[in-house]
Amino acid sequence: MSKPATLRRSLSLTMVTFYGLGTIIGAGIYVLVGKVAGEAGVFTPAAFLVAALLAAFTAFSYAELVSRYPRSAGEAVYIERAFNWPALARFIGLLIIAVGIVSTATLANGFVGYLDRFIELPAWMTISVLLIGLGMLAGWGIKQSVVFASLLTIVEIIGLAIVLWAARDVVIELPMHAHTLIPDANALSWQGVLLGAFIAFYAFIGFEDMVNVAEEVKDASRTVPLAIMLALVITSLLYVVVAMTAVAGLPLDQLASSEAPLADMYTHFSGQPATVIVIIGLLSVLNGILVQIIMATRVLYGMSAQGWLHQWFSRVHIGTRTPLNSTLVVTLVILVMALSFPLVTLAKITSFITLIVFSMMNAALWRLKLIYKDHDGFTIPLFVPVLGTFVSASFVIYQFVQIAN
Repeated sequence: MSKPATLRRSLSLTMVTFYGLGTIIGAGIYVLVGKVAGEAGVFTPAAFLVAALLAAFTAFSYAELVSRYPRSAGEAVYIERAFNWPALARFIGLLIIAVGIVSTATLANGFVGYLDRFIELPAWMTISVLLIGLGMLAGWGIKQSVVFASLLTIVEIIGLAIVLWAARDVVIELPMHAHTLIPDANALSWQGVLLGAFIAFYAFIGFEDMVNVAEEVKDASRTVPLAIMLALVITSLLYVVVAMTAVAGLPLDQLASSEAPLADMYTHFSGQPATVIVIIGLLSVLNGILVQIIMATRVLYGMSAQGWLHQWFSRVHIGTRTPLNSTLVVTLVILVMALSFPLVTLAKITSFITLIVFSMMNAALWRLKLIYKDHDGFTIPLFVPVLGTFVSASFVIYQFVQIAN
C-alpha cells in the first residue's frame, strides 16, 4: 500500500517573504493613513512607528513558535504544546479558520465595490467567479498560488512607489522636516500618537498567517522566522515613509477625512486621476482573498493531521500535493457567507478575535520558555512574550470598549 501524499516543500525565503508582505500590506495602508491622521495629526508617522514596535512583540513570538513547531494549524499546535489542552487547541484552530473565512467574505464584498467603479455586474456573479477562480488557484498548487500572490504584492508595492514618485519633491525634502514630525514631551501629543497607533496596528496584522504554510517551506524552522522579520521591517519602512509624505504634502483636514488617502495623494501631487491607484487597490483585495483562502485551508488541514478533526480534511491530492478537500470546503463556506450576509461590522470583529489569539500566542510562548528552556532554533528573551501578552491584551480591552460603544 502506497504512502499517502504529503504537502510539497517548495517555498523559498523570497517567496515566503513576499507571501508575508502580501498578507500585511493588503489594502490596509491604502485606507488607514487618513484614519490614523485623524487621531495623531502631524505625528502620524510616529503612530505607525509605535504600532510597528508593538506588533514586533507578537511577531517575534510567532517567529520562535514556528521555529519550535513548524506545522500547519500553527496556533492550535502552539496552544496544545504549551497547555496540553486539546479542546482549547481545537477551539483556537476553529477560531483562526473562522477569522479567515469571515475576513475573506468581507474582502469579496469589498471587491464588488471596487469593480463597480469600472463595470457594474450582479454582485452574486462577481463574487462567485472571484471565489471559485481563486479557490481553483489555491487547489492547483502552493507554489503557483504563492507566485501569483507575490506578483500581486509587487504590484501593491509599485502602487506605493507610484504615489511616492508623484510626491517626489516632498519626499526629497522629508529629512529637513523630520524633526517636526517627532512628538515632544507634551502628554496631549503622545495621547494622539497612542490613539493613532491603536488604529495603525491593524495595518501590521497578517504576519501570523505565514506560520500556517510552514510545512510547505524549505528548512521552515529557519526560513519562516527570518521571513517574518523581513516582512515586518520592510512594511514598517514603507508605512513610515508613506505617512511622512502624506502629512507633509496634504492638508491634515483633507487627509483625515479621506476614504482613499493614497488615491487623493496621487491626484494632489500629480494632477491626474487616480485610476491606477484604484486598480492597484482592487488587486490588493484580490491578493488578500487568495492569502486568506490558503491560510484557512492549511489550518483545517493541519488540525485534521493532528487528529483534532476528521482525517478527510487532511487528504492531500497526489497530483497537486495540496489539501483539495479542505480547499473545497473553505471556498464553498466563504462563497455562501459572502452571498448571504451583510458584513458591515465583521472587520472589527475579525481584528478583535485576532488580538485575542495574539494574547494567547504570547502567553503560550511565555509558558513554553519556562517549561522547555533549551531550544536550538530562533530564540527571543522571555520579556518579549511577557510584554507581548500585556500589549495584545490591552488592545483587546481597547477594541472591546470600541465595539461596546
